[in-house]
This record gives sequence, structure tokens and C-alpha cells, in this order.
Amino acid sequence: MNSLVSSSHLQLAAFALGTVGWILCTVSMGTVEWRVWHVDNTTIISSGVAWVGIWKVCFISYLQVSPGYIEQFCHKFSGYDSSIPAEIYAAQGLLLVAMFTGLLGLTATVFALRNVYMGITHKTLITRFFLMGGCFYIFAGLCVLIPVSWNFYSVAHNQSIAFPPSYYMPSSPAAQEVGAAIPVGIVAVILLLLSGIFSLLYRFPVTTNTITKC
Repeated sequence: MNSLVSSSHLQLAAFALGTVGWILCTVSMGTVEWRVWHVDNTTIISSGVAWVGIWKVCFISYLQVSPGYIEQFCHKFSGYDSSIPAEIYAAQGLLLVAMFTGLLGLTATVFALRNVYMGITHKTLITRFFLMGGCFYIFAGLCVLIPVSWNFYSVAHNQSIAFPPSYYMPSSPAAQEVGAAIPVGIVAVILLLLSGIFSLLYRFPVTTNTITKC
């Protein structure tokens, strides 16, 4: 059993990294600051800054509130807004897939580690679940990488978005910068890919005095 446990230290690290990566993936998905827009017209966007996420756009406004108070207005994207660019809708779908597959990877790794630490020397079962977990981690990492890279490219090239009039947003910003969600997503990608690699590196120990179940 000692050799079985010692052979899975890297996979235990994979579980820890995968857990943090999965949490960061969900944080990135729920964070509105994917793109930070700086606008010249502050009539409605009083702070001159708007945050464009993958689910909604938000900005600070002093309109229709008591003096000395500010209010944050948010407008959720609907599924039929043709003006919303493809990278935003792609991010919505891919991050949901990443969250689900990352959870499957964690589940598979937990099951394999359970067998290891309980001394269940079932070679095929343990190896397959570590391999499954590794594949799920890598797939989840790639699902996060695509929208993060795509939106980073859009920010770097200062691409505009033709928002409908109801959003009270200009079609293009004076300048824009990367929001907090993208760096969080990059860290999530790194951790998930490392978790996948560590899980795939598992090798069942071969000892002369241990009978394994295949």
C-alpha cells in the first residue's frame, strides 16, 4: 500500500491544482470585468468607465439618484442580440462546458485517490480514472483558453461592439483594457492544464509481492 500511495503524490497535487483552477474558472465566468471601456461621453456613464462581461454590461451613473449617491446600472445580454460579438457568446458556452468537465475531472480524480488511499489495488480502475480525470482537466483548460484568448485579442485591437440603444453604451470606446476576469482565466487555464498533465503521468507501481486486480 505504501508504494501505491507514494506513486500518487503527483496526482494528489493534480487534484489540488484542479480544484483551484476550477474555482478560478467559475470566478472568471461570473466576473463582469472582462473588458474595461473608457468613454468620452459621461452624460450617462458618469465615471467614464464601463465594464463589459460575457453576461452583462455595467457602468456607474449619477442619473436618477439622490445627490451624493451613485448607482451601478447593468444590462444583461439576451440570446437574440445580433449585435453582440461572437466571442462573448462563445465564452458563455465554453465556460459552462469547462465548469462541467472540470467538475467531472475532479470527480474522477477523487474516485481514483479514494481507491489508492483505501489500499484497493485495482490497477485498471485506478489508472483509467486518473486518465479520465486528466483528459477532463485538459479539455476544461482548452475551453477556458479559447474565450480568454479571443477576448484578449479583441481588447488588444480595441474592437468595437454595436450595442443596441437600450444599453446606453457607445459603439466603440475611446480606449479599452483587459479586465480582471481575463488574468483570472489565464491562471485557471495554467492550473487546469497542469492538473491534466500530472494526472496523465500516473503509473501504477509494479511490485513482486503485490497481487493487483486487473
